[in-house]
Amino acid sequence: MSRKPTPAPSPIAELRANLDQLVEQATATELSSQRRRTLDKEIRGVIEELESFLNTLDPIRQPTAVFDPGNPKIVGRFVALALVAQSRHPLSKIPRAYGSGVYAIYYNGPFPAYAAISGTETPIYVGQAAPAINNARTPLEQGPRLSSRLTEHSKNIAKATTTLDLADFECRSLVVQSGGQTAAEDYLIHLFRPIWNSETNILYGLGKHGDDATTRANKRSPWDTMHPGRKWAEASKVDAKSATTIESELTRHFAEHPVFPDLEHVLTSFLDELRQV
Repeated sequence: MSRKPTPAPSPIAELRANLDQLVEQATATELSSQRRRTLDKEIRGVIEELESFLNTLDPIRQPTAVFDPGNPKIVGRFVALALVAQSRHPLSKIPRAYGSGVYAIYYNGPFPAYAAISGTETPIYVGQAAPAINNARTPLEQGPRLSSRLTEHSKNIAKATTTLDLADFECRSLVVQSGGQTAAEDYLIHLFRPIWNSETNILYGLGKHGDDATTRANKRSPWDTMHPGRKWAEASKVDAKSATTIESELTRHFAEHPVFPDLEHVLTSFLDELRQV
């Protein structure tokens, strides 16, 4: 009499067995920091796939996200949208005014490396100006932080006379309730990937303040390499990056992150990120 074949284990049983094996292996020895981070990333990826699979099993559709007005990221998006709604003004003419918040700087000139963003709605730099005192309730209490920060940037740009013309720069600024500027700056960087922001890691250094290379052995920032003129930066004899490397990184950056040619494209991107399905 022939024996019945042993049924193959179900996929769920195999998953449980693999999970038990993973737990046993991971706890048998002490993991290095690198291995722990790698394992954490891999496990979270599997969890996301399983959650996605569970959603497909449910005959009732779930939204891809829940709109939470109290979420700092959502607040940041709307503050960023309010900034984009403001008029652009010459960076060379910043009136002294009370208020802290967020700002964006735009380039309209002929510098070859910036041709992709010149005259567009993609800022070359975005930033925030924190209030003079925490939890300031009024622009007066916040102090003239926005105007001071923009004036500081304009002075640095004006020193790069061989490559840049301050007349080619415009800016937008928005006074924000204290505490809201950080989330807005984060979203602006996420949306526009400005090439002068340190987070983009290409042309950082505009906000650098007169470090003494003779005492701190600092390398010249990419911004100062591309735009010489700040005398304290000339003391640095070694570039953090060569001009050739920077130009190559810019070419790759613009290929990977399309420029926003006008406000319509900015608003479309903003709305796309708010859609739930």
